[in-house]
Amino acid sequence: MSTPIPSPPALPILGHATYIDKVLPHKSFMDWADEYGEIYRLDILGRKTVFINSYELLNEVCNEKRFLKSLPGPIAQTRAGIFDGLFTAYSDEPNWGIAHRLLMPVFNTASIRAMFDDMLDIASQLVLKWERFGASSQLDPVEDYTNLTLDTLALTTMSYRLNSFYRGTPHPFVQAMVDFLIESGLRANRPAIVNAMMRGTTYKYEQDIKTMSDLADHIIAERKTNPIDKPDLLNAMLYGKDPKTGQRLSDESIRYNLITFMIAGHETTSATLAFATYYLIKYPAVMRKLREEIDQVLGDGTLQSSDLSKMPYCLAVLRETLRLRTPAVYRTVRALEDTTLCGGKYFVDSTTNIVSISWKVMRDPKIWGEDSEEFNPERMMDGKFEKLPPNAWQPFGYGSRGCIGRALALQEAQITLACIVQKFDLSFADPAYELNVKQSLTIKPAHMYIHAAPRADKINGRASRIPSVLIPKSTATQTRPETNDDGLSNAAGAHPLQVLYGSNTGSSESFAQRIAADVSRYGFTATLGTLDSVANRLPVNIPVVIVTASFEGEPADNAATFVEWIEKLDGKPFSNLRYAVFGCGNREWTQTYQKIPKLIDAKLETLGADRIVERGETDAGAAEFFENFDTWETKLFKSLSKEYGTEVAEESKAGLGLGIEINAIDAGTGRATALRQSDAALGTVIENRLLTPPGAPAKRHIEFELPENTGYRAGDYLAILPLNPNRNVQRALKRFNLSAEQEITMSSTGPTSLPVGKPVSVTQLFSGYVELSQPATTRDLQILSRTECSPGTSEKLQALSSDFQESVAAKRLSVLDILEDYPDIKLSLGNFIAMLPTMRIRQYSISSSPLWNANRVSLTVSILESPSVSGRSEPFLGVASNYLASLQPGDKAQVAIRHSSAAFHPPEDTSVPMILFCAGSGLAPMRGFLQERALQKKAGKNVAKSLLFFGCRRPEEDYLYADSDLKEWVENGIVDVKPAFSRKSEESSGCKYVQNRVWNDRADINNAFDAGARFFTCGSRKVANGVKDVLTAIIKEKRQCSDEEAAALFQRATQSRYATDIFD
Repeated sequence: MSTPIPSPPALPILGHATYIDKVLPHKSFMDWADEYGEIYRLDILGRKTVFINSYELLNEVCNEKRFLKSLPGPIAQTRAGIFDGLFTAYSDEPNWGIAHRLLMPVFNTASIRAMFDDMLDIASQLVLKWERFGASSQLDPVEDYTNLTLDTLALTTMSYRLNSFYRGTPHPFVQAMVDFLIESGLRANRPAIVNAMMRGTTYKYEQDIKTMSDLADHIIAERKTNPIDKPDLLNAMLYGKDPKTGQRLSDESIRYNLITFMIAGHETTSATLAFATYYLIKYPAVMRKLREEIDQVLGDGTLQSSDLSKMPYCLAVLRETLRLRTPAVYRTVRALEDTTLCGGKYFVDSTTNIVSISWKVMRDPKIWGEDSEEFNPERMMDGKFEKLPPNAWQPFGYGSRGCIGRALALQEAQITLACIVQKFDLSFADPAYELNVKQSLTIKPAHMYIHAAPRADKINGRASRIPSVLIPKSTATQTRPETNDDGLSNAAGAHPLQVLYGSNTGSSESFAQRIAADVSRYGFTATLGTLDSVANRLPVNIPVVIVTASFEGEPADNAATFVEWIEKLDGKPFSNLRYAVFGCGNREWTQTYQKIPKLIDAKLETLGADRIVERGETDAGAAEFFENFDTWETKLFKSLSKEYGTEVAEESKAGLGLGIEINAIDAGTGRATALRQSDAALGTVIENRLLTPPGAPAKRHIEFELPENTGYRAGDYLAILPLNPNRNVQRALKRFNLSAEQEITMSSTGPTSLPVGKPVSVTQLFSGYVELSQPATTRDLQILSRTECSPGTSEKLQALSSDFQESVAAKRLSVLDILEDYPDIKLSLGNFIAMLPTMRIRQYSISSSPLWNANRVSLTVSILESPSVSGRSEPFLGVASNYLASLQPGDKAQVAIRHSSAAFHPPEDTSVPMILFCAGSGLAPMRGFLQERALQKKAGKNVAKSLLFFGCRRPEEDYLYADSDLKEWVENGIVDVKPAFSRKSEESSGCKYVQNRVWNDRADINNAFDAGARFFTCGSRKVANGVKDVLTAIIKEKRQCSDEEAAALFQRATQSRYATDIFD
């Protein structure tokens, strides 16, 4: 006989709805928990809900074989805006499974580590704001942490900057989100008929949903228009395929998940940081201990990713904060069938929601002691946390519906706390402040304002300093010795080896790939596959290396069949097998840490197999995550080489050779980082040759070796961060009477991309950080005219301003030009620098295909050197093209791959013909397209012949690649080339320009169109317009229609078959 679950008095029909605090429902639930103890029941408008408040009951309902996640009223209401997003989906909805499997790898350990710099970037903006506001300003940390976590979430997972710290008011998304969440909670506790009658409220609710949806749709559209090659959450949703079903997420589902992550992903972390700030101020002893730890690890230096694992007390502070003040207070489940709790004590049917109140459960004295209400990070230290019983500490949920972004949130919170505590003394604006809370989707401190004063103490004899921009110059997370790639892979005598992995998030797969890549240096050749790929057929005649992980004590999705298979085996079927196992895991899952690796290792031994080396393991939460693997891999190959007598490459034996390590203090990417081109890295020039004869406008072929782990597609761009021509740098030095070796330091009153706060040479500054040739603006002229100068000069400057278009813009007069023309202008160096735009990247179409060389790109570049329109004797030099022209083989340059529009790539179907229109260096992407087709044909594919219409001056002057690539491709049937020589048209069928040649050969155009061809144009706007006009004219002639009808037909006919890349 079960015991009735206690329940407060209720009203007919309405039940307990009217007794719940409308502003702070949480208070009512906590009060009833205090009153009724471990369990009570509510009836809210007919919805039966049981609340549980003890560890014993929580641990019982965490059994996913008996209970399934349910959506309580307020969460169910949010489906109006985010429907089946990852957080609000029902477990049996297909999109939940697809999204969960697609996004797990985005949040693996390596991916989270790779987000460190972006997190530090946003944290530095918060630090900068507090520093600038000063000690006397009253700060709202809840709002600032909301901005921080929202911006961090958008940048790390969507590569999108919201720039909340540079707005005067909160981002519209934030206000819409807050109002949406509050109203969702209220609607859950109102009868449906009342909600229907509240038309004004409903309209506002729908507008808030629209505001959130509009931002999500904008982010999606911008990524589609300007794709990037980055393994972030957005790309995973846009382009990933579910490994189980092969399905993709729809744009609608992507929108729901973006909004979900932007809400859930930042709300909880911002609340955690706010509560942690409260406790640090409230408990000075805790603050002192945390500061001592941070000072010891960081001193006055910049936080590095490897520092996080050296600050266990910081993590303990966060864990204790999450225990007492979990922002997401409620967990809701339902029984899969009618059941009882507490060994038959309480009956619960399958229609009843069971809600655990985390603020009660994680203060259960039976687990946490009699001081469970006190803030004490020590309870999370020295192994105590790891010894906790299962589910005792559960701020991130549990099981398959646990928080996917757990590691992201903890890393972000650690970074932020470390930066703040290193920099500031914190205090309440009201010394008598006691914690109040406010509630929406999460619970946060209310009316909490603080002061943040720069620390008065000294560190290492110096005032504590944190750079305003906290971005390290090197983003490397691990260092490995360089080794020669010459190994024994596929060589005669190489011994076969099988590498297998079980991986959901990608960490185990990554390690397995490392082993497979390294085996050649040790005399082996490897086969790589999933554990499931060898279920029922594990090879026993070659060594097998297994890398796998546990997920809540269960195997990875691609290892489940294998584990189930070996668990059922008995006897000694693997008596001839030699094996090794390496396990990935996270010690925070104390009860299931390394469960599957241990199981596989032990079971294989039981089945007769012999270990090559002892099982290895690594903890995803440790700084030694990668190092532990490196150490184990070294032992593995040492044992394998000894046992199988394989030859070890000399480079692998020697390690670093003479034992001398060369460490670059500056990786050379600091300028790119400061100029906010964080994806730029150092590429190496391989070749730089002139394509045109002397006297002709120069065009060059330049090849770069790409930075490691950089990929591209034919049609993409190579972004270059150039240096100003030395001639212009010398002019600037002379104008300001500076020595080339002179160093300066700069400071700024606002955000800047300039290298402030550190010594920098003026040559470096003028060369790489500012645009010296940028035409002056009217504002520049106004500043100059107000600067001390002679009356005559002031009048002339006013005249230039009055006749700006003719006298300045048309002549491309720069500020430097004007200062040279009027030497009596006494402009300071600081004002000169402030007037100049910061150096920007230039994008050049790649003229190669990755099928030629995936690690190398070529550019085909026109070098801009033209007579100066300003009347100066020296020619005008294009900044980037002349920089490129100056590079020599072996030189390094800041480069990055930037993706072109989705349409501007060769058709995947090689039987589709391409019609290519270009002039001059606009040939670049077309060369890449044709090179790709040539290599595809060489590989045996059916490749349709393409047409290339190419505008040049003369065949002997700038008919680029005519005697090399183009000649070869014509001979091999890849392309027919139709040149148009503007200054020698008699050699191009009398056609002067591309559009003339297109009209001349319009029969070929019509035939290609009928064959399903795709059309591409690359060139100036003049070229693109000429091509468009002639194609429209061809349609008009063929259809015998009017100009208007022909134009409309052109738009329809080319909507999905015509792509352009236009430059001016």
